[in-house]
Amino acid sequence: MTEANEELSKDARMWAMFCHLAGLAGLSPLLPAIGCVIAPLVIWQLRADKFPFVAEQGRRAVNFQLSMLLYVTIGIIICFVSIVGTFLVPIVFCVFCLIDVIFVLIAAVEANRGEHYRYPFSIRFFK
Repeated sequence: MTEANEELSKDARMWAMFCHLAGLAGLSPLLPAIGCVIAPLVIWQLRADKFPFVAEQGRRAVNFQLSMLLYVTIGIIICFVSIVGTFLVPIVFCVFCLIDVIFVLIAAVEANRGEHYRYPFSIRFFK
C-alpha cells in the first residue's frame, strides 16, 4: 500500500466498496433497472459527508450506473427499430450486464484497496 492509501480508514474503503457493489442491485428481480442507480445513490448520500473517499467513489459509481442504463436503453431502442434487431435484445442486454458486472467488481476491489478508480465509458452526470 502506498502512503496515500494508508491514510484512508478501513470504514471509508468499505463504504466506497459498498457504493460500487450496490450497482449490482439492478440485476436483482426486486429492483430491476433503476436499482442499479438507486442503491449506490443511497449509500453515497448517507456516507458522503463523513468520508470524502466515499463521496468521490459514490459519485463515480452512480455516474457509471446511469451511463450503463442509458447505453442499455439506447441499445434496446436501436434493436427494436430494426426488425432483425428485435431478436438481438436479449443478447444486447446480457452483454451490457456482463460489462457492468465486470467493471463494478474491478471498481469494488480497487476501492477496497484505497485506489481512486475511474470507470471507462462513464458519462459525468454528477461532477
